[in-house]
Parts: sequence; C-alpha cells; structure tokens
Amino acid sequence: MAKPSIALTESFASKATISEDIPKEYLNRLLKFLERVGISGVVPDHCNTEDFYSNIIGGFLKPLAILRGRVTCLVSVKPAVTNTFEGFHGGAFASVAEAVAFATARTVLVEDKELFLGELSISYLSSAPKNAEVIVDGSVVRSWRNVTVVEQEFKLKKTGNLVYTARATFFHMPVSKL
Repeated sequence: MAKPSIALTESFASKATISEDIPKEYLNRLLKFLERVGISGVVPDHCNTEDFYSNIIGGFLKPLAILRGRVTCLVSVKPAVTNTFEGFHGGAFASVAEAVAFATARTVLVEDKELFLGELSISYLSSAPKNAEVIVDGSVVRSWRNVTVVEQEFKLKKTGNLVYTARATFFHMPVSKL
C-alpha cells in the first residue's frame, strides 16, 4: 500500500490523505468533482433539524390513488432532489421508494403491526430529468403472516417511459402486549 502524503485542499472541512501514486491530473479532476458535489460542505442551520429530509421528500410526493394493495403517487423532480447531472438523485429516489412501499404495505395489514424494511432493491433504468413528473405505482405482490412484498414502477408522466423499478420486502413485527 502506498504511503499517503497529499492533503486535500482547505475548502474541505476535514483533512484527508491521498496516495502519492495517483497521478496529479486525475487528482485535480477528482478534487474538483468532490467540491462540485458538495463533499464536506456546511449544512445550514435551518436544514439541521429532525426529519428535515423526510419533510423535503414528503413535499414532492402527492397521493393520486389509495386502494387495498395498491398506492399510486405523483413525484415532482424539483431542483432540491436532483443530482449534479440534473436528474433525480438516487438517495431521494430511494427515500420515495421506501415511503411509497411502506404506504402500500400498510393497505393490506389488518392489525397495527410494526413493519421492518428487510430489503429494498432498486433498478435504475433511466433518469428522470429536473422538473419532470413521475408516476409511482406500488402494489403488494404477496403478503403472508409475517412478510409483505411490494413492487413499484416509476414512469415519466409525460411519456409513460419506465425509468425505475423497486421491490421492498417487509417483515411484520409482533405487537407488544404489555
């Protein structure tokens, strides 16, 4: 392993070391990329509150239909949830997928059981561009006594093109009887 030697620029909040065997030209491009995407950026005080991220995601998500075993929502891809390439940010997308999957699973549970997300599988087929509207269609594939599986399709509202798919597996936690 090479000996770390080069410290990152002062624009980063924390110090990191970089191996000497990385060519300078690649290092400069990497540092510019990291600065552009906001690595070690300062989080504003108004953003440093409990559930801030959930409030952002919820603000872009609107329910269209709620049926037993099925939830359909509309997501607006606003600049706050886009990446540096002006597409729907993967983390924001995953949060939407999780929220809609939870809502969909709740439509088939008779008891007020607590749910535990055991797996969330996501396929990024394309990208939803900034200011696009995406229709999220979640449906329960199977619900057993202690497990519920939800599948989702994310399609552009304008064209109907499929851009993402997701599949969530939930485990039902027994209700505590104290």
